[in-house]
Amino acid sequence: MRASEEEIQELATALGEKFTTDETTIRPYMRDQSWMVPEGTPIGAVFAQSAQDVSTALKWANAHKVPVSVRTGGSGLAGGAVSYADGLIISLDKMNRILEINPENSYAIVEPGIINEEFNRQLGLEGYFFAPDPASASIATIGGNIATNAGGLRAVSYGVTIDWVKGLEVVLADGRIIHTGSKTIKNVSSLNLTQLFVGSEGTLGVVTQATVKIERLPEHEPYTFLASFDSIEDAGYATIAMRDSDNRPVSLELIDAFTVDLVNKRHPDMQVPQPGAALLLGQTLGENAEEQANTMAELCKEFGASETHVEKGNDLLAVRRDAYPALQDAGMPVIGDVSVPIASLAEVIQGIEELSQKYNRRVAIIGHAGDGNLHPIVQCGEGLEESAAAEALLDEIVKMAIEPGGVISGEHGIGYLKRHDLPEMLSQDVIDVQRSIKNALDPNNILTPGRKVY
Repeated sequence: MRASEEEIQELATALGEKFTTDETTIRPYMRDQSWMVPEGTPIGAVFAQSAQDVSTALKWANAHKVPVSVRTGGSGLAGGAVSYADGLIISLDKMNRILEINPENSYAIVEPGIINEEFNRQLGLEGYFFAPDPASASIATIGGNIATNAGGLRAVSYGVTIDWVKGLEVVLADGRIIHTGSKTIKNVSSLNLTQLFVGSEGTLGVVTQATVKIERLPEHEPYTFLASFDSIEDAGYATIAMRDSDNRPVSLELIDAFTVDLVNKRHPDMQVPQPGAALLLGQTLGENAEEQANTMAELCKEFGASETHVEKGNDLLAVRRDAYPALQDAGMPVIGDVSVPIASLAEVIQGIEELSQKYNRRVAIIGHAGDGNLHPIVQCGEGLEESAAAEALLDEIVKMAIEPGGVISGEHGIGYLKRHDLPEMLSQDVIDVQRSIKNALDPNNILTPGRKVY
């Protein structure tokens, strides 16, 4: 039931200019970067500037049972931040401050709207960095990283976002503000609520502040290597071998030939070698980074690489960061996010190619190969029939990835678009436990309803 005009005016009075019902202002905040389209128009949007603003908005929404979508940068790919018909948008993009950088204790305190790349730029001035590094770091926010437990290019060595979050400020569905975790290295003083909220995609509470770990920047510049393969399966086998080596790369990325061609056409100045089937891009750090990069390049040759290249710095990684924008421009908007055990990587890549041929529909493959996280991206034309056909193919890929012990999503989140696949992976008991937690924290089901939790 839609909130009445009188009820909406209550919220407007409480928040003043931080709340708007203007459709032109609201429209850019109704979607994320997935293909999902809102089913109706929300009643308004709250542009929060503090945890108290969020608390006020949620108290009101909970009292009137209004569904809430939560958004920071809007770079999500699973439909998790798409608005609801007659719902309320809570935007956190104005909460974008770095509140504290504490090198002595290796932590920083940030608001959710700070852009990942900007956060690292500021940390770099102090000689530190925050390790989670999504390919979309130039537009992704720390709040979004936390909501989906993002991984990114450095996950091979540094882990994912959950490994770097020490504590959170969270606003619950009824407006209560709680603080989890601590600034200390060790803490077993309570249940680990911090990890419960990381990756919950706004379904259990709204993160308004985070205490995150930071590390000193490496003393030596990185080296990046590139290997061109005529078989994408061989690139998968090379990845398995590098993961099993004594000096594994810090990052290891896979890009198929179709995607490399698209990126080269968008950025001719990059001059990335066009592979027969796929590129592997990797990076090494430390005093022996150059030697390690050359060793990895030689290992790639042993697995069939036709060409390799090693250079100092980060420039080669630009082709990976531009991969998804290039695919979107080419009409490839339906993106998967399966993650599989490393030993199954080549087998799953081969299976994706076979499904692409079976359905006669192109599937591009990019991904964080070094941690088994693949992003199959399916060709999709205009209209609902095309979207349904592309999603059906992606469902087949998901089922195949689950068989060897893989998962539906490694880092993009479940949102709305992957939620229907959850029974393929989760037992009914697990589904029931998750629903019990959701019901305990959000009994009126106002926080991102119908997403993430089945």
